[in-house]
Amino acid sequence: MKKIAILVLILLGFAVRAQTREKDFSLPSGNEQMKKKKYADAETDYRISRSKFTKNKTAATFNLGNSIYLQDQPDEAALAYQKVIKESKSREEKHRAYHNLGNIHMKQKNYEAAVDDYKNGLINDPSDEHTRYNYALAKSLLKKNPPKKYDKDKKKDQNKKDQQKKDQQKQQDDQKKDQDKGQDKKDPNKDGQDKPEPKDGQGDQKEQPKPKDGISKQRLQNLLEAVNNEEKKVQQKVNTKKLKGKPVQTEKDW
Repeated sequence: MKKIAILVLILLGFAVRAQTREKDFSLPSGNEQMKKKKYADAETDYRISRSKFTKNKTAATFNLGNSIYLQDQPDEAALAYQKVIKESKSREEKHRAYHNLGNIHMKQKNYEAAVDDYKNGLINDPSDEHTRYNYALAKSLLKKNPPKKYDKDKKKDQNKKDQQKKDQQKQQDDQKKDQDKGQDKKDPNKDGQDKPEPKDGQGDQKEQPKPKDGISKQRLQNLLEAVNNEEKKVQQKVNTKKLKGKPVQTEKDW
């Protein structure tokens, strides 16, 4: 078992050495493609170099950002520059990445971000006059075109006003419903005393068929109940019919 373990370690050592001795041809190939303005081919080479070799990883990433930027993909290029800033330990690489990131934001007219980018670029390399010039230009453009920070607050105010209008409308609707309910209670025409008599054949209830001996049992029972328990209502109904639908005066509901 010990011999097998030793053999495995030896083989791993050979593999690591072989990988270490393997030369990165993708990075210089990408540089050549960039000179020929074959940016898509250069992008492919830089991606291969970045994935297979760690030694020049940040250099490949930076060049990758350049190749993508020249293909009019600034947002994707910005991601590559941000990776360089995050992964690189070299101040020079960080400076170049910040500078190019500032160029992207200038193109997008995001002058506030561009000022921060050029400022960070100068922190990593104060001697770069090109970055210093761009920094001054970005500050000037930012002064002439201040960011509209109040837009969010304005939108919140508008949403608040819209909600207030909805609440007021709802309150008015509720008040109207309450008023309608109150009118229903006070309106004498709503209590069933002013309903016109239905014409023959148009009543809500179908007339009970009469048996051969005259009146039906159901009709007889209804008449008895009307006479015994609802005599006043019958009289009132007769009076209403005489008045031809005029509303009946009721006492005020104090």
